[in-house]
Amino acid sequence: MSNEQQTIMLSALQHYAYCPRQFALIHVEQVWAENFFTAHGNLLHERVDSYESEQRGNVRYERGVAVKSQQLRLTGKLDLLEVEGKPATKYFPVEYKRGKPKKEDWDKIQLCAQALCLEEMRGIHIEAGALWYWQPRKREPVLFDDALRRVTLLAVEGAHQILASGKTPMPTTNKKRCRACSLVDLCEPDTFRRDHSSDYIAGLFAE
Repeated sequence: MSNEQQTIMLSALQHYAYCPRQFALIHVEQVWAENFFTAHGNLLHERVDSYESEQRGNVRYERGVAVKSQQLRLTGKLDLLEVEGKPATKYFPVEYKRGKPKKEDWDKIQLCAQALCLEEMRGIHIEAGALWYWQPRKREPVLFDDALRRVTLLAVEGAHQILASGKTPMPTTNKKRCRACSLVDLCEPDTFRRDHSSDYIAGLFAE
């Protein structure tokens, strides 16, 4: 498959936003490791995906909605899409996540990418969506403003660049993030942080 045809799963954008090295290990080197967090997340999504679409008043709830963007070369599915009105006047994507709300944009980027796919497919504009977190068991509203859209597009571009290069970046300097990663044993971030051989080789050719 050529680079122009290569598509990225929406869920993979969260991997990239969390750590480009994690993204590369999973989607370039094809390695994976399960831990409590990933297993719990999979169970949560199985429960979400098991429900069928339903109508409540003026809102239709569609689950497991497949979406795709030809322009951004993205594909995947939405946990939940709320469609208001007949004909539809408002689209509201909802992504289910384990844990609790985060200060970082990792989850928001994935949700915003879902909205970008829907906008391209249906020729609409989506103002907002929501993230539902397991621990507080409530929604966190997410506004798809210009700032979040820019960050999301940068993540899409960065992920495509890694796939095109086929190279795995060095580990992040955030050790706390590494400890929470299911791939920490396969990644061996501390080993790579201590390895200065590349700097030594570069120094041999420096003027």
